Amino acid sequence: MSERPSIYEQEHEDFRASVRTFLEKEVVPFHDQWEKDGQVSREVWTKAGEAGLLCFDVDEEYGGAGVKDFRYNTVVAEEMARVGASGPGFPVHSDIIVPYISALGTDEQKQRWLPGLVSGELISAIAMTEPGAGSDLQGIRTSAVDKGDHYVLNGSKTFISNGILSDLVIVVCRTDPDAGHKGISLLVVERGMTGFERGRNLDKVGMKAQDTAELFLDNVEVPKTNLLGEEGSGFISLMMNLGQERISIAAMAVAAIEHVLDLSLTYAKERTAFGKPIGSFQHNRFVLAEMATYAHVARVFINDCILKLNAGEVDPALASMAKWWTTELQKQVVDAGVQLHGGYGYMMEYPIAKAFTDSRIQTIYGGTTEIQKEIIGRSLGI
Repeated sequence: MSERPSIYEQEHEDFRASVRTFLEKEVVPFHDQWEKDGQVSREVWTKAGEAGLLCFDVDEEYGGAGVKDFRYNTVVAEEMARVGASGPGFPVHSDIIVPYISALGTDEQKQRWLPGLVSGELISAIAMTEPGAGSDLQGIRTSAVDKGDHYVLNGSKTFISNGILSDLVIVVCRTDPDAGHKGISLLVVERGMTGFERGRNLDKVGMKAQDTAELFLDNVEVPKTNLLGEEGSGFISLMMNLGQERISIAAMAVAAIEHVLDLSLTYAKERTAFGKPIGSFQHNRFVLAEMATYAHVARVFINDCILKLNAGEVDPALASMAKWWTTELQKQVVDAGVQLHGGYGYMMEYPIAKAFTDSRIQTIYGGTTEIQKEIIGRSLGI
């Protein structure tokens, strides 16, 4: 098979080798146990920090590498997909949450939080979704009342990735109940604040090792120094960063598609039926030919998106196209891979089965497929 189209240079491939070594040593041997535990160890976070796998884009003065090149982020996502390491929430931390603090934080906030986020000693989460409001951010009800030098925060959040382990949670809340999207702000809630409670670690269909929790905020007093960005600017800030979040999810989808293709090719060559490898049957050859084509087209598309993201040229419609198309394709390709594996495809000890259960969330979080199509449709003037 021809080599996959690449946008990576030698320094990215050198970094890939170190990521691969880290995952083989510090993640793969423990992942089954983490699946049973419903969360990873805190130790793997600090080890990832030591290995330089977290928050490369954070400026050097705050402990980061100061490398603003999203290709490094996607190398981590690809290598995690390659070994089925859905437990460590590194991408959500580095690609989605910490950029809010880098972009919106005051010097004081950045000095207070960024070094720990880079080292893995502080784990981050972002709390948008509520029991009654998912993709519709303007429907959130969590409220923050101004009390002079602090806010009093009340509400509940659900489906929060890194929710159990997190030390810093960016909470999307309403500081002005009558101002529509201009009444939404971002407050950073810290572990140990009175009235901040975590509910159960949610029992998901897949991604069992990644902690996903309910959060409860009962009269939490959050100092004004924990307001991220201007009061009332939260909705705009979220919209600005969602493009990178969606391309991050799309990059994981493409890496997962390639992983499933590799698993399926290996199985089709090794498994025999009626005296010959199952890959030699025309139907299976055609299925694999389709999977290979999908993987190639998806890779070319995501490569273009990553380069555009690096150049600051990603508009919301393109990010939405990448997010919905690659994740729906991931579901389709994974399903075909399970079918090709037959009965073994349904057994959890086979990586294809884990790829199947882990993939189902991809078309839901980060904004559902339907929301992405709505954003694209509006961009077309209809």
